[in-house]
Amino acid sequence: MKKLAIFFLLIVIIVVGISYLYLNYKASYYEAQKENKQFSSYENQEIFGVELATIINKAVDNNQNNEVEKDNKKKYMDNDNNSIKIEVQMIDNEKKYDMETLYAGGMNQFVQFYSQIKFKCTQIQYHKTTNKVKYMLFEQITD
Repeated sequence: MKKLAIFFLLIVIIVVGISYLYLNYKASYYEAQKENKQFSSYENQEIFGVELATIINKAVDNNQNNEVEKDNKKKYMDNDNNSIKIEVQMIDNEKKYDMETLYAGGMNQFVQFYSQIKFKCTQIQYHKTTNKVKYMLFEQITD
């Protein structure tokens, strides 16, 4: 009788453990989907500079909240988990600017000069481990 009780107790512990792992996985999946929705909805969409400034602010805020480390050049490092990087390709001077450069230069100034300029998100990459947005490239499409 004692062996039977131990057997059932082990079965219950295994079922609870598997249920916990499954629920934890589902919670992580839905969290990634929620975060991705605010970024991946811009793929192949034309937006104005004002909206791009908002996206950059969200990405910087996301990196700060997730405590993503910076390198010696003050650029956010890829941590294969929850970092996000945004680059902007300008047609004015055919240069790519990362979000840290634009953010450090002042988003108000960016909005002042590029608020009515259209940009298009041409590339999105995802983290392999979490499926969260890792990288976005926006290209300027109007002068």
